[in-house]
Amino acid sequence: MKKYISVLLAAIMMVCGLSACGSVNDTSAKSGDDKLQIVTTIFPEYDWVMNILGDNPANAEVTMLLDNGVDLHSYQPTADDILKISTCDMFIFVGGESDEWVEDALKEATNKDMAVINLLEVLGDSIKEEEMVEGMQESEHEHEHEGADADEHELEGADADEHEHEHEAGEAEYDEHVWLSLRNAATLTDCISKELQRIDAANASVYKTNTDAYISKLNDLDKQYSDAVSAASVKTILFGDRFPFRYLTDDYGLTYYAAFAGCSAETEASFETITFLAGKVDELSLHAVMTIEGNDHRIAETIIQNTASKDQQILTMDSMQSATSKDVTAGTTYLSVMEKNLSVLKEGLK
Repeated sequence: MKKYISVLLAAIMMVCGLSACGSVNDTSAKSGDDKLQIVTTIFPEYDWVMNILGDNPANAEVTMLLDNGVDLHSYQPTADDILKISTCDMFIFVGGESDEWVEDALKEATNKDMAVINLLEVLGDSIKEEEMVEGMQESEHEHEHEGADADEHELEGADADEHEHEHEAGEAEYDEHVWLSLRNAATLTDCISKELQRIDAANASVYKTNTDAYISKLNDLDKQYSDAVSAASVKTILFGDRFPFRYLTDDYGLTYYAAFAGCSAETEASFETITFLAGKVDELSLHAVMTIEGNDHRIAETIIQNTASKDQQILTMDSMQSATSKDVTAGTTYLSVMEKNLSVLKEGLK
């Protein structure tokens, strides 16, 4: 990936004169150096910015790079994406393993005063390492770590110690899905707003007012989640899918089981995983098996077919990893998705 970005940057420098940011999702039809240019990688960041801007007094142009349903974990920036980043006034990205390309992209930034916001860095010690819970299928990534561990035993002396330290330092893989916590969303929105107030002081008071109103809505929805979980008779959810909702479940004290971790690339579940999850559905008398957005519910269907009653519902929660510019145009917002997720969660916790 690093070689790919380096070649891309070289091509951009040779071919382009590094003009102002263009935008797939511009809030204005025109482009110019006098306008505030904001680039976000994913939909939640984009929507938070739009709520802070409100009526957009600075006529800012806002870009959502992942605007065609490409998953964060498989996204590769285009030359046009790199160009937009290199010349914008504010760049917002998640900051996990999926964003390793960002470091190289920022090296050639022409705007040295650019505000750069890394969501994981903003959240600091509150971010979580991706975890493997009981019954969850081990990914190929984990097998690679096991292979690396085996190789380490063959090393001797100082070289072995040095290799071990390097492995330990790099083995923590953080759960990137921080936006699925309403509490994180409030913290991140506040940070983005403060940076926007700094770089556009003329409209700072407007941004602060908009931010306060939006965070109030986030807090209200957070309370609705808390009340719903408190009132629920069931405190466990089970996903026949990847599980990107750890931040959400931790916020409200829920227990979960899942086929795969949130960042897993696996698509086929083993017999052992299916059997374990079906057994948990029976043991806990769950009436629903959950999935994330998408049309492939085969794992959830197979789990249900291996339960005693075989009559559980399949319920889908939206992790916002496939949101598109068309969804934005149609009126989808971060709050509207989280409100729908609350309705689904209530149904799953009955």
